[in-house]
Amino acid sequence: MKISRHIESLILAILALKANLLRSILTTLGIIVGVASVIAVVSIMQGFSASITEQFENMGSNTLQIEPYVSFRNQMRGKRAKLTISDYEAIGRTISGIDVIVPLTYQGGSTVVYEGDQARLQYQLGTVSNYGEMNNYYPGNGRFLIPSDDTFKRKVIVLGADVRKELKQLPASPSGEYVQLDGTWFKVVGEMEARDSTLGFSQDNMVIIPFQTAVNILRERAERFIQIMIKVENVENLPQITEQLERLLRARHKIPKDGVDDFRIRTSDQMKESFEGVMDTVTLVVAAIVGVSLVVGGIGIMNIMLVSVTERTREIGICKALGATRSDILIQFLAEAVILCLLGGLIGIAIGYGLGAMVGALVPTLPDIVVPLWAIMLSLGFSSLIGILFGIAPASKAANLNPIDALHYE
Repeated sequence: MKISRHIESLILAILALKANLLRSILTTLGIIVGVASVIAVVSIMQGFSASITEQFENMGSNTLQIEPYVSFRNQMRGKRAKLTISDYEAIGRTISGIDVIVPLTYQGGSTVVYEGDQARLQYQLGTVSNYGEMNNYYPGNGRFLIPSDDTFKRKVIVLGADVRKELKQLPASPSGEYVQLDGTWFKVVGEMEARDSTLGFSQDNMVIIPFQTAVNILRERAERFIQIMIKVENVENLPQITEQLERLLRARHKIPKDGVDDFRIRTSDQMKESFEGVMDTVTLVVAAIVGVSLVVGGIGIMNIMLVSVTERTREIGICKALGATRSDILIQFLAEAVILCLLGGLIGIAIGYGLGAMVGALVPTLPDIVVPLWAIMLSLGFSSLIGILFGIAPASKAANLNPIDALHYE
């Protein structure tokens, strides 16, 4: 009996909202905007996270990356760190259990020119032939670097997919053509397959040249940006190899026993977990900031509901005179507030997903959007909570009306 009365109160709430349809829609706008903003932000940020996680997973769980590292505080004090070519050679010579070792050196802001066409690069990468195998990154046209390219410091170059597109005069198969990289002539031997973007930046706006060639051209600039990637033969030996690497590099860099490392050794799993943690934190912070609009929307709903109670005072008096209890009136008005918020939440989720998809379509470098289930459930749950919190005051006011006073209200 009690349940049927609550259902009746819910039906009356829906009919009351339907009777003032335009006002109901306008009232939910704050909730719609808030939820849509949260879903759009979360979908884009989680798309970034999924894209990066996939790249780390492609590296495999038996890989290590060694990079120079100085804390921010020490950087402010002018301290710098670097890995050297001799570090790379010493690791390959002395550490056992390593399957593949790959050196990397970066140079940003370079330019490639071919017959009047010019492509501005995000970076040029100097590395060796095993880089493609370690990163599951292969040429879509022509060939990748081979060991002799590095041994003989050949001036050969592999183009990223975006670079190939920008140099419009290049033939469909660019292998054998010559391009200028920062004024130095290189022979094109291949073009890499296209990859997804990272954090909205293209991974294909780059070129790859042999490591020793890069060192020979860039000289001291090359050593400032050296990193080393390692794939171990047996993943079970990863902790022991990491410990050996730490001892070797500390000894080579003359770091005292109580001194702080000027390098960082991380597994692909650690890098993935670290990145996911940062992205999840950023997503929640941004979503929380955007979610403030939900509170504003809740205040708007409370104002409209208070107005609705005033307008329907005589109706409330009649309902009480006919036997409606305080609980019936409370549930009806509270249901109206919650339904408004849930309706706004559902519309907001649809609009937010559409906005995320539209941004992804307009910006090709963005990865595919991802809307996690927790974001949808959180949006609906928070919308319901807003409806309850901001609907309780108008509902209580309606429930506490004296039926005689309500019937005489003009």
